Amino acid sequence: MAGASAPSRRSPNAGSGRTASGLAFALVSASAFGLSGSLARGLLESGWSAGAAAAVRMGVAAAVVALPTALAMRGRWSLVRRAAPTVLLYGLLAVAGAQLCYFYAVQTLQVGVALLIEYMAPVAVVVFLWVARGERPGRLTVAGAVVAMAGLALVLGLLSGVSLDGVGVLWALGATIGAATYFLLSADDRVGLPPVALAGGGLLVGSAALGLGGLVGVLPMTASTADATLGDVALPWWLLVGLLGVVTAALAYVTGIAAGRRLGSRVASFVALSEVLMAVLFAWLLLDELPTTAQLLGGLLVLAGVVLVKVGEPRHVEEHGATSPTVEPLPPT
Repeated sequence: MAGASAPSRRSPNAGSGRTASGLAFALVSASAFGLSGSLARGLLESGWSAGAAAAVRMGVAAAVVALPTALAMRGRWSLVRRAAPTVLLYGLLAVAGAQLCYFYAVQTLQVGVALLIEYMAPVAVVVFLWVARGERPGRLTVAGAVVAMAGLALVLGLLSGVSLDGVGVLWALGATIGAATYFLLSADDRVGLPPVALAGGGLLVGSAALGLGGLVGVLPMTASTADATLGDVALPWWLLVGLLGVVTAALAYVTGIAAGRRLGSRVASFVALSEVLMAVLFAWLLLDELPTTAQLLGGLLVLAGVVLVKVGEPRHVEEHGATSPTVEPLPPT
């Protein structure tokens, strides 16, 4: 670990424990992200614009993780300066860019179609690691990708032909790039920043970018103080804003980065497909939208795809994450 004079061989128990904790973090992150759709629905239907909801969500999250970020850095801000390009890229693409592109995509595409295109991100990660780093996927990884995406199509209910708008598809592909950037940068610990610091910096950059988008008129910024309704329950607007910021952003991003550091970007990105399953579950519980038999079958296929990807993961990626750190990491916080 950090400060060791010679490399040590990771024991099998340590490796399995790291994988187990990584999967736990990934599932918490996916669940938190999956809750955002149902909560945002309540705000949007009460008079909020998508841009305002996203900007406030990121702003609250940035404020929540500001103190933990400062404590995690313990005054070693030189690491932040050295990692500035990564933090900026994370905030602009993984946080702000993914949301902006998705909001534009759903203007001309069905929500399910736009989400399916965005969640081609795990496949984009596999292709990137193959082309840029020479990490050629094995047969099981390819099979897992195919099975998971087929299951995702069933979860989203895409059982009939749809007419796709070209501009909308391009925006959705932009969201794919943002999501793939999230998985890749979350798993890359070479900059030496703890997960909460990368999340905090990225959320700050992302919220500033969304705010700027509102100022220049790219995103409509409309808010309301009217109560929001989830199912038959009326809730105050500030409660939904708080949950969106604290749970679906701050908690989701921090645990997502922690998962990526333990699992590697490829496996973490496929486990994150469970976000769609969680979104369906929360929509059922909070909005009374019952999943169909086809969606349940799709969920099983997604899980099967994740298992195949995990089994086919290269040994060095599975044990050490995306890459070995070149900067001495901070102690665990």
